[in-house]
Amino acid sequence: MVLATARSALPSLQPSDARVAQLIIDEPDAIVYRSVSEVAEAAQTSAATVVRCAQKLGFRGFHDLKLALAQERATFEAAQPADVAVDPRLAVLAQVIAAGAQTVRDAAALVDPGAFDAVVSALAKAKRILFAGVGTSAPLTQDAAYRFSAIGSRAESYADIHVQLLQARLLGPKDVCIAVSHTGSTRETLEAVRAAKESGATTAAVTSFAHSPLTEIVDHVILAGTREVSFRLEAMASRLAHLALLDALLVSVATRDEARAQTALEIYSNMLSEHRL
Repeated sequence: MVLATARSALPSLQPSDARVAQLIIDEPDAIVYRSVSEVAEAAQTSAATVVRCAQKLGFRGFHDLKLALAQERATFEAAQPADVAVDPRLAVLAQVIAAGAQTVRDAAALVDPGAFDAVVSALAKAKRILFAGVGTSAPLTQDAAYRFSAIGSRAESYADIHVQLLQARLLGPKDVCIAVSHTGSTRETLEAVRAAKESGATTAAVTSFAHSPLTEIVDHVILAGTREVSFRLEAMASRLAHLALLDALLVSVATRDEARAQTALEIYSNMLSEHRL
């Protein structure tokens, strides 16, 4: 998807390219009807830069980008419900839910199938899985470790950054380290991934931006989660996409060894029943 791709690439673009990408994000409907020279003027850059930006986003040129954007916008408009009066008191709720839903839909377009399959294969065969993440990504890693344990994987996540780094250094060639990071530039997460890589473990990232310090060092990148709404804590919408991806990895790994997953889930269900009234 054009807009999701532009958002994911934005932090890594040169200033002139970034102005073009930001214009595409801010005014997608207008871009469809503008010439390359009109876009260049609006972005205060050259026509050559507009074409170069389109190519950096994965298109052959600006014309191809416009065609893809027009199709995307047409699909988006078709998916919108008929005009329905919204209670003003729920306007913010509707906006936030719509942004979150679109973020999850964007995830399907951004994820590279080869990278996703490679991560699933590594997880299915892993002797040990370490989920690394700090700050607002930490709850996602802890939830993922808990759920992967429920299907029979030896999965771990640690809240203490020193313990996380130590455990990353204790990984081996048969293990996997998955980092979850919105920006891909958090120092503690990068340190854990580098340690895991030096130990011979397979490394992967669930992140929001295509180019970051994290994406440069991991073996596999699963990309999603760039749409945000004003006045929200950092990367709230992206967490929905990251959760969806982690859940998709979980289900995919479970289907690789259904017998093991089913046995583990029965143990998990029995354990839960002991703690419910």
